[in-house]
Amino acid sequence: MNSHEPDMLAVVCHAPKDYRLQRVKRPAAGINEVIIKIASCGICAGDCKCYAGAARFWGDKEKNKPSYVKPPVIPGHEFWGHVVELGPGAETYHGVTLGDRVIAEQIVPCQKCRYCKTGYRWMCEVHDVYGFQRQVAEGGMADYMRLSARAVIHKIPTHIAFEDAAVTEPLSCAIHAVNRGDIQLDDVVVIAGAGTLGLLMVQVARLKTPKKLVVIDMIDERLELAKTFGADIVINPTRENTEKVVRSLTDNYGCDVYIETTGAPIGVTQGLDMIRKLGRFVEFSVFGRETTVDWSIIGEEKELDVRGAHLSADCYPIALDLLARGLVTSKGIVTHSFALSEWDKAVKVADSMASIKVLLRPEA
Repeated sequence: MNSHEPDMLAVVCHAPKDYRLQRVKRPAAGINEVIIKIASCGICAGDCKCYAGAARFWGDKEKNKPSYVKPPVIPGHEFWGHVVELGPGAETYHGVTLGDRVIAEQIVPCQKCRYCKTGYRWMCEVHDVYGFQRQVAEGGMADYMRLSARAVIHKIPTHIAFEDAAVTEPLSCAIHAVNRGDIQLDDVVVIAGAGTLGLLMVQVARLKTPKKLVVIDMIDERLELAKTFGADIVINPTRENTEKVVRSLTDNYGCDVYIETTGAPIGVTQGLDMIRKLGRFVEFSVFGRETTVDWSIIGEEKELDVRGAHLSADCYPIALDLLARGLVTSKGIVTHSFALSEWDKAVKVADSMASIKVLLRPEA
């Protein structure tokens, strides 16, 4: 670390809608810790909902639910960068060297709970996710970032393009969600939502070669992009009856697999209506408010297999491999890039329909 740079620029979350650009102390590497210079940090829908004050992040006093966010904290979990400092033992422990392009999984597993011990670290009971936990897991909306000794770090192949590297985290999540759908060759698959996650899911689901791949979204430009990524049918629900179209493709039975990634209650209810009996419903989204459904549809009417998909499981290596082989791309998905000092504008654009994936890039 350069001794003449004791501080750095960072976005700091203090409370809902109270995010500030500040000079903060630059992190130093302890035992088995790694410091990276941030190349980019994406802004996801969850970041926008956290900024807006969603109870999922900030708790609910009426329900005696505490805040998950521990401010003041540097947000950002879709980061990657270059190794600039290695703490004692870190080179051997993590298998990285100075200058390596690396990414760490968004969760910092405790390695002690029943989930970590049984191979499900993404469900870690402690659940320290970068960008939400003060000091323990400060995020990537900064010039530099400290990767914990408990971090799960992966090298990024040098030939993977900048913007492709930037979508490694959401791509890993997309792979996990698609895998949860257990797509078969004769399945009609519906992906609801063609944002970053949905468009990456389309590319991954196409690699599973389902019978039909259907994508639903209200923005025509996103639907056109979905078609270039391999969607067979695209539906804009503002103009077409989604359930009618899907049933016309399935002898009126309904789709076999429905993956919900809209983050809107309608995405859930329309899926329950259009999925066939014994179908597989995969829920990935982070919701800003509660969703109410008729649970009799799940059991009494259809005996559905409802599966959640949380974070990225063991999919970072798969994501990096798919990007390295050119089987998945960020082209058309990364739509905006802002300097770290423009974070406030970046968040507004990320929370609008004018963007898909927005990146923050610290100034050189």
